[in-house]
Amino acid sequence: MTVKKETPKESLFVSGHRACHGCGMALGARHILEATGDDVIVVSPTGCLETFTSPYGFSPWRVPWIHHVFENAPAVASGVVAALRAQGRDHTRVVAIGGDGGTFDIGFGALSGMLERGDDVLYICVDNGAYMNTGGQRSAATPPWAATTTAPAGRQSMGKAEMKKDLPEIVAAHGIPYVATASIAYLGDLKKKVKKAMTFHGPRYIQIDTPCPSVWSFPSHLTLEIGRLGVNSGLVPLFEKENGTITATRKIKRKVPVSDYLDKQKRYRHLFDSEQGQFEIEKIQALADTNIEKYGLLSV
Repeated sequence: MTVKKETPKESLFVSGHRACHGCGMALGARHILEATGDDVIVVSPTGCLETFTSPYGFSPWRVPWIHHVFENAPAVASGVVAALRAQGRDHTRVVAIGGDGGTFDIGFGALSGMLERGDDVLYICVDNGAYMNTGGQRSAATPPWAATTTAPAGRQSMGKAEMKKDLPEIVAAHGIPYVATASIAYLGDLKKKVKKAMTFHGPRYIQIDTPCPSVWSFPSHLTLEIGRLGVNSGLVPLFEKENGTITATRKIKRKVPVSDYLDKQKRYRHLFDSEQGQFEIEKIQALADTNIEKYGLLSV
């Protein structure tokens, strides 16, 4: 009997792009499209994802992909949804994929409008915690005490002093059907959440922690390890919310101290050099412990 071998399907996000080695965002994009399937239109604002996937004459995207200016991904995605509806193509879904600069900051107003209107868009934020495309400037997603080019560490500063904006909770407060957080360190969990989000209609939001070896300054082969440490320290809680209620969390099987996560990244190296820095590490540990308690992250 001859066994017919299945021809592997071509990836919907192929090699040949110009992402940095170990880029969490590139890994995330590939697995997002594995979960959505090919009947989607992707909208991406200016940012790393747009820059490294659009060299002249080549595209790694094997689905329709639209690039536009920094601030209006949700508005453009809403317009695409309206056009598809007018054509009777309700089976084709719209996914917006933006970085934290275009989501937390520049595009925040458009995002809130999309959520409030109830537009049928899955918005995914690939969060690497700064404006990496333009050199690593701080954003509202930059965690406290991380050093950036616009909030550098020095004799008068311990890095960014402000808290990270809690965007998943802000988004959930709009009363939308599905909100989730994910990490590229747990790709099975990420794909499961994207697939689940695609079963809903209306606005949905997924925020993915995507470590950046270039600006976080760690060896590129450690991307997944850094991601796992963030999750298992409690600094990156993974959960799902449906209609404002937490329905699932990813439990931490072995809790690690935040120092194990911080000391592998140059953006936090200054915290280990002074008594004041050690005090700030204790504050970061308290933030992680608060997350663990709030979301019930420890396995019983």
